[in-house]
Amino acid sequence: MSDSDIGVQLQEQVKAAAATATPLCIAAGDSKSFYGRTPVGERIDVSEHRGILSYEPTELVITARAGTPLPDIEQTLADNNQMLAFEPPHFGATATLGGTIACNLSGPRRPYTGAARDFVLGTRIINGRGEILRFGGEVMKNVAGYDVSRLMTGALGTLGVLLDISLKVLPRPETELTLAQQTSAQQALDRMHALGRLPLPVSASLYDGTTLFVRLSGTARGVDAARDRVGGDEVAQSSELWSRVKEQGHDFFAAQQPLWRLSLASTAAPLGIEGEWLYEWGGAQRWLRGDTDARAVRSLAQAHGGHATLYRGDPRREQVFHPLPAVLMNLHRRLKQAFDPHGILNPGRMYQEL
Repeated sequence: MSDSDIGVQLQEQVKAAAATATPLCIAAGDSKSFYGRTPVGERIDVSEHRGILSYEPTELVITARAGTPLPDIEQTLADNNQMLAFEPPHFGATATLGGTIACNLSGPRRPYTGAARDFVLGTRIINGRGEILRFGGEVMKNVAGYDVSRLMTGALGTLGVLLDISLKVLPRPETELTLAQQTSAQQALDRMHALGRLPLPVSASLYDGTTLFVRLSGTARGVDAARDRVGGDEVAQSSELWSRVKEQGHDFFAAQQPLWRLSLASTAAPLGIEGEWLYEWGGAQRWLRGDTDARAVRSLAQAHGGHATLYRGDPRREQVFHPLPAVLMNLHRRLKQAFDPHGILNPGRMYQEL
């Protein structure tokens, strides 16, 4: 079956579901099926809608179908000494571009280059009526006004079935090295904040409870000049460290306890909740592992201007994402109604009300 036929088939499946108000569960490689609330509905599989549609290395833009395996895209870019700058996690060999964008997941480089959403230039989707819509474009100048393409990023398929995605890419750095130094949590935070105020080529940071790791990326001359200012011992084969953290293969993630992801101001002091902690993104992303009361975690995160996601460990998966204020929930409902009036696309995947 040709790719155009697959696209038509997906469209017809959505149209039929809309006519009967049948819920649809959008899926491909299932590498991120753990994320969010439990998927429900008849499976609509986009894994065969794959392939790179266009790639202009000189323009730093790639466009591919949603079912395209993420490793295929990354290898194509690497062959041209380029990369997805948001360093997305795979969570399995079957990871696809569509799943990555639908979840808006980014890796260690995120606070220094931007999130997945920041690199989306355009999308083509099927909405809940079965209409094929295109938003944005393949160059930055086409991304103006209300950017619906980026609205699809992180929507977990609740607003549309992603068909094609255009992304901005960046050149790979000439060289990278990672430096490590043992310190306390507060000292690690202070150090990360101090480094963030300096013109240094920092591209990742991590505190695992005992050791602060800082990655430098850029020209050989620039990285070498920054080494002494950052301080610490060079880590051998550091790419493996960042890969383990990104893919949650680090020992911290091995325990079967509930895992929380907190997003809050990087300047916030250690929160003092009992459990094991791991800090990323200069302290802005903090992982908490332990049997901790959900209300206490969310209340404390909110008190520090952030939010908390129960990333893993809730067998019922009833309240994964931080509850929204009434005004924001109403906005979400209106968006859902506009894009999916029959409520058939990944219903309840983000919040029960959606």
